[in-house]
Amino acid sequence: MDEIIFPSDTDLDLSFTSSTDRTFTSSSARSSLTLSFNESRLSTSTSGARPHQKTDPHWSAINAAINLSSDGSLHLRHLKLIRHIGSGNLGRVFLCRLKDYDAAGADFALKVVDRDIITTKKLSHFQMEAQVLSTVDHPFLPTLYAHLEVGHYSCLLMDYCSGGDLHALLRKQPENRFRVNAVRFFAAEVLVALEYLHAMGVVYRDLKPENVLIREDGHVMLSDFDLCFKADVVPTIKTKLKRKKNSRYGYSCLRGWTTEEEVDVTREFVAEPTAAFSNSCVGTHEYLAPELVSGNGHGNGVDWWAFGVFVYELLYGRTPFKGVTKEATLRNIASSRSFRFPDCDVVGVGEKGEEEARDLIQRLLVKDPRRRLGCARGATDIKKHPFFHGIKWPLIRTYRPPEEVRDLLELRRKSTVVNHHMSSRVPATSSSSSSRKRRWSWKGFGVLRRRRGVRR
Repeated sequence: MDEIIFPSDTDLDLSFTSSTDRTFTSSSARSSLTLSFNESRLSTSTSGARPHQKTDPHWSAINAAINLSSDGSLHLRHLKLIRHIGSGNLGRVFLCRLKDYDAAGADFALKVVDRDIITTKKLSHFQMEAQVLSTVDHPFLPTLYAHLEVGHYSCLLMDYCSGGDLHALLRKQPENRFRVNAVRFFAAEVLVALEYLHAMGVVYRDLKPENVLIREDGHVMLSDFDLCFKADVVPTIKTKLKRKKNSRYGYSCLRGWTTEEEVDVTREFVAEPTAAFSNSCVGTHEYLAPELVSGNGHGNGVDWWAFGVFVYELLYGRTPFKGVTKEATLRNIASSRSFRFPDCDVVGVGEKGEEEARDLIQRLLVKDPRRRLGCARGATDIKKHPFFHGIKWPLIRTYRPPEEVRDLLELRRKSTVVNHHMSSRVPATSSSSSSRKRRWSWKGFGVLRRRRGVRR
């Protein structure tokens, strides 16, 4: 596929048409975007590259572009759009690179939102996403490399995940379900990401497989933070004393024979926004918690309910309350009946960990948030569940991704190599001629849109 480069002028009119990536859509589609900017400077993330990210190829690419820039700043013209990879509730997302730094692993995702065509409510959602992304720093959450505000467009330059989303991978599995070990891997990494967000006072409210992306290394990354809301959180460290069964006996000249009990001291970090409260009814209907559906207000518990639905869907290939219609689904969620597994929900004969997974789901899908696992002490309690037994949480980034992910990424890598080999065989003269012709046609398409009165 031809690469699309921003022209160097500051008054930019770019219209292009490209095929969407099969990873993000179920069928081939055509899409177009028209951008018109009067100023093209990108403001890089205020936090800049963190010390532990100094070897990250993305920051290396940005620093290289800045060093090559005549004024030492990053501009829109430094970006090279590759293709359209997805559309969401707020805008479109494009795969892009920095023009003067084509190093492997330096791909970015550019989220573009047209502020003139979205409602005030959606604009506030976008601002919330930008605010959250500008503050988070976690391996399972995206990094905001730059924030662009030009004309009536807002753009966020973020991590690109070459593995697509978890929902697409789930649909490729036999019977649309993962093995228990794969479910444990994905659930553990999502749990750690939610724990971090809650420690930052952020309630996510949009957990679902479509928003869990797969990085190039096979680990996960949450996406889409426009439905978040923030609340105060007071981190605490709680100390627990546990007496061991074995006791030691000793003799003292002053006290005679004495019994010395050994005590284990454990300290737990708890940072859960238990005081969080919102009346907004937002989210995906199959993942909404009962208190959110009722409209009487909700808090941090909606994320732990959604986490239960998430684990259920990975395990059984569907959500637990899905009805024939959207209204039927909401009625099932709002019902006062306690959740029970249907008789048809059986993973595999004798597959290890199924019973523990079912127990975890049962404890998360409690309709009273006051009794729901995680609502009081967050991920601290959920990590202790037998389903996660054996996981060394500080080492979770070193765990090998499951076979399903490794197979997917290997196919992607082979496809990339083949495409690169085929494109390298195209004569340079033909490529430049085609590029000039296409660039002219994009401008013509943009003019055509204006003549027809299409709002850009």
